[in-house]
Amino acid sequence: MKQKRKRSGILLAVLTVCVLVFMLIANGIQTDHGNVTITTESFAMEEGTVTYKLYRPKTATAENPAPAVLLLHGYQNDKDTCDAYAIELARRGAVVMAIDEYGHGNTTLGMRSRGAVNHKLRVNYGTEGVQVKEISGTGRYKLLMNLSNLDFFNKYYSQDAQGNAILDSSMGGAAAYALLAELDFVDATRMGVSGHSMGTWASWSAAAAWSGATDAVGQDISPKCIVLQCGELFYEAACDERDLQFRNVLLLQAKYDEFNYFRDYQNTVSDALLATPLRQEFLGTTDGAWNTTYGDFSDGSARRIELLMTNHRLTTHDAHGMTAAMDWFDKAIDLPTALEPNDHVYAVKETLGLLAMLAAIAAMIPVLELLLTLPFFRKVCFTLPERPHRIHTGWKWWKGALITVAVSALTYPFMTQLGHALLPLPENIFRMTIGNGFLAWYLLLIIIMLATTILPYRRARKRGLPMDYVDLGLSGPEHGEKLDWALCGKSAVLAVIMVGYLYLLTVLCTALFGLDLRYIWPFFRGFTAARFGQFLVYLPVFALFFVLNNSKIFAQMRQKATDQPGFKGFLSCWWKNAVCMAGGIVLLMLVEYIPFFAEIGPGVDLLFSPTFGGPFMSLMIVFVPQVVVFSLICTYTYRRTKSVYVGGFTAAMMACWIVTGGSAMF
Repeated sequence: MKQKRKRSGILLAVLTVCVLVFMLIANGIQTDHGNVTITTESFAMEEGTVTYKLYRPKTATAENPAPAVLLLHGYQNDKDTCDAYAIELARRGAVVMAIDEYGHGNTTLGMRSRGAVNHKLRVNYGTEGVQVKEISGTGRYKLLMNLSNLDFFNKYYSQDAQGNAILDSSMGGAAAYALLAELDFVDATRMGVSGHSMGTWASWSAAAAWSGATDAVGQDISPKCIVLQCGELFYEAACDERDLQFRNVLLLQAKYDEFNYFRDYQNTVSDALLATPLRQEFLGTTDGAWNTTYGDFSDGSARRIELLMTNHRLTTHDAHGMTAAMDWFDKAIDLPTALEPNDHVYAVKETLGLLAMLAAIAAMIPVLELLLTLPFFRKVCFTLPERPHRIHTGWKWWKGALITVAVSALTYPFMTQLGHALLPLPENIFRMTIGNGFLAWYLLLIIIMLATTILPYRRARKRGLPMDYVDLGLSGPEHGEKLDWALCGKSAVLAVIMVGYLYLLTVLCTALFGLDLRYIWPFFRGFTAARFGQFLVYLPVFALFFVLNNSKIFAQMRQKATDQPGFKGFLSCWWKNAVCMAGGIVLLMLVEYIPFFAEIGPGVDLLFSPTFGGPFMSLMIVFVPQVVVFSLICTYTYRRTKSVYVGGFTAAMMACWIVTGGSAMF
């Protein structure tokens, strides 16, 4: 016992040190090894505060003001998702401000502060004869249907007959631009704006708000360039009566963008896209080509569409796109640097962040092992009774696995989209937009799992076959005829301490290095009070889902390898569990992307309509790795304890944390 405790303690110490070392080096990269000062602050607005991260090169002083760029993230992201652009711009001498837009990160204003109307357009704002479509439903639905409706559009689009209006489609960006321009170490005559996805609409809006603006001495401080990372275009006729000037606009076009409005509602991105009237008006030519600059930087007419061989979410960190953007900023606002546009370091920082996150997750295992040496937790582990008829092998196992995969794949696009915007949940209680999508999906799967657990259980009992709560992974052998609440409670305490250590590492890394545990997108970040409240609201459903899910996959489909010792036994057990847990989403990814890569279009759009494409389809690239990690943790804990509670509760808390920690709040 002492030897085991010692080994676990050493492993925990090593993993913790790895986390801190990785983050220390990552911090060196984001600060350009001391040449850039990074601070996190907030500014007040009428109904709340907006949080931002400011990157200030040491060369930027009141005597030598530097150009500046405002960065605006996409839906379900936060200010740190902009870190690749922030790092590369700051090391080139630009002051950078990245904000948490309304409803995201630590900003206290919800997404509803953006405003919404009771109608939406089918396609392309400003098209002659276009008609708006009246919509009804939850406030979330109306807001999400209005994301491409901007506050500088004419009243036909931006207001409705009921008095509703788009209030601030910059989502705090216009106010942030004002703050950035006022800094004495910023040259406000050399400023730009860039955003990704939802942030591109915010970029258009911030640029419109400051179009033609001058400072106290009459200098032009309007944005000198806009870089759109997967953005939607619109006709000039959509704008209101103001003489708006959008200067030097670069559009980074993802070849495999899952959102149809970012490919002009076409199924694919091809050369034909450049021949549409919308793209011709944008480029100012009827003979446009990819990766070609039209117009002139000196008068603000420069336009370019850069084609990137990537998908929507990866555009923020695409090397080709980054090179094009750095070159564009340099030409538009004259970056004080000798660095080549293709000289990048951001990927090293992201890799170190990934390694730190994986080490922190792995650290939960020695925490578990140390706790299991304590007398209070010893009965959490037990030996399963010999019941050969409960072992699933061959076709018996594969039949259950295929059903599990099929149910997951078939229900995911419909239930997530339903919960995302249309499920009539109390919107002041269930405020997480993406969280509501998972909530709806999990609730349906809970019903299915309960039905497919209770019916076989009753059938087996009637036939006199030995089956009890041990076979469901919900009790130990001493309490097989009922739910073992003591086992459940102690397992919950174990899981809380394990995830609590992960949270401690997250908070420590944020305090020491200004970095949380992530890879590109927000995964594990510190809670605000409001977000922790949301975590508690969603956790019961997440916990019930993961406990039942583990019961189905680990206990009711128990494998021979469950009791096979060593790493070989673990692998034999884990890969099958991973198939069951992640297989449905992987299958759906194949359905979505194989037709896309074959130049036909995204599979879900073609099969079910674009209504079921978009956010949750693009989310799969983030979701699959999460589920694979959950399968590793759940496999280890089930083999170690023989109940489903520790793994179920741990995965539930991690999943709920990811959903509520930084993603969009209505």
